[in-house]
Amino acid sequence: MTTKPDNPTSLPQLTSFTAHITLAGPCDGDRVFEMHFTSTPRGARLARRLTAVRLDAWGIAYGTEPHDEIVLIVAELTANAVRHGHVPGSDFHLRVHAPADGRTVRTEVTDTRADQLPRCPVAPDTPGTEEETGRGLLLVARLAARWDWHPRSGGPGKTIWAEYALRDEPGSPSCP
Repeated sequence: MTTKPDNPTSLPQLTSFTAHITLAGPCDGDRVFEMHFTSTPRGARLARRLTAVRLDAWGIAYGTEPHDEIVLIVAELTANAVRHGHVPGSDFHLRVHAPADGRTVRTEVTDTRADQLPRCPVAPDTPGTEEETGRGLLLVARLAARWDWHPRSGGPGKTIWAEYALRDEPGSPSCP
């Protein structure tokens, strides 16, 4: 959705970005989408929206369970990169990879903060004692087949990744 600018004569300030998109059909090979985003809530929202569009283009249709769950994983990981991995002047990097076999979609979010490492999520013991925050990785752990993190290659920071296992459902890419 776009909004009408307050002042139509002024142009919004654009930031530069780097994108790599591999546009292959579901059976032609691996599909990859990756881009750097500003480490802001707006950057996280844009990452989520562009992932949703890319998944649909890859044959994981809007409104299907795999599409919605992968987008939710991306939303949680990018929000964590903004909230817990933000270093002033640094972006976060998103990479979404769907191998040609059509069985998984792997999401990787890399930030530049090395002192804030993810902890294994634990569900609250007593109902009603949940906190307002802190359930993002718990959600990722429940939706993803596997997830983990590793130190960022080539510098400070970390990469948190999650693999979503696609099931044989309408909207899931599959090869004959």
